[in-house]
Amino acid sequence: MIVNNNSPALFDQGFNISSLLSGAITSPLLVVFFVLFSVLEWRFPREKLPTDNLRASFKTNISLFIFNSMVLSLVSASTLLVLAEYYSDKWLLVYLPNPAWQVVVSFLLFDLSLYIWHWASHRFDILWLFHRVHHSEPYLNVSTAFRLHLLDVLVITLVKASYIVVFGFDKSAVFTNEVINTLFLMFHHSNLTFKGERFVGYLIIVPYLHRIHHSKQRHEHDSNYGAVLSIWDRLFGTLTKLEPKEIGIKGDVPKDFTGLLKFGFNAETPVLEQPISVEVMQTMIAEAAYYKAEKRNFYPGDEIRDWLEAKREIIKQVYGDKAIRNRVKNKVADFSQDQICC
Repeated sequence: MIVNNNSPALFDQGFNISSLLSGAITSPLLVVFFVLFSVLEWRFPREKLPTDNLRASFKTNISLFIFNSMVLSLVSASTLLVLAEYYSDKWLLVYLPNPAWQVVVSFLLFDLSLYIWHWASHRFDILWLFHRVHHSEPYLNVSTAFRLHLLDVLVITLVKASYIVVFGFDKSAVFTNEVINTLFLMFHHSNLTFKGERFVGYLIIVPYLHRIHHSKQRHEHDSNYGAVLSIWDRLFGTLTKLEPKEIGIKGDVPKDFTGLLKFGFNAETPVLEQPISVEVMQTMIAEAAYYKAEKRNFYPGDEIRDWLEAKREIIKQVYGDKAIRNRVKNKVADFSQDQICC
């Protein structure tokens, strides 16, 4: 037997063995963690959730998980491993002969890919149409991790497949990243809090950081897109540290399995329950403009640009629909002119 001296044989062998682990091992492992998080939620909850509503949430989310798994099991699991095996000696992998670096780089790129997909799911209406099923959960718990529409899962699978084809990582890296991602999905959706949570949040997405991502207010839930690491949100300026007043999405949203499947194809935009007045919008824009000026130490000459940028960002965050954004933009502009004239 010839051993490659360029990399540790034992380390390489370990990862070859891990890549051969089947769903017969990983599935029970994930079930154990699911049960563990569920017990911890019951014993040490962040907030007390209504028992009947929590039971209904578990029933709906598990039903979605089983349905999605049955339909996409071959696409989301075996096909990804086949792609990984085919492209394992191509592209970026060629320049990373050390298995340790392969694992680290593959994880970072995988996590970054999920961040970009998550950001896009909030920015593009066609993706949000399916992704909002996940945000329809009014009571965050460990099962919320699996509250996903079938087409949302399909899009995620295509993102993962693209990641494998472009970067060419082997099946052991794909397998490891899949397990880590699933564990963290359950973790940061769980109804838990713990000592040192905010300190740990400087590195990874913890429950208190992910809760604001499920806020009913769009300008709050368009933040904290990270799957495992919180560094991407810090790097790209999408990190928010707030406690949401309400969880879920606005409008009349179904809570049962079949209703949520249909809801993913319903393109109607829910009407805002309490529309924001132009005066309140003006105040929000002024505060955002002040923050921009503060970041540049109030250097004179950019006041108008700060205000216009703040106006565009606030209206886009609060009102997702383009037609609504245009109407609000015109109203705010008219209000500003009236203020200037008077």
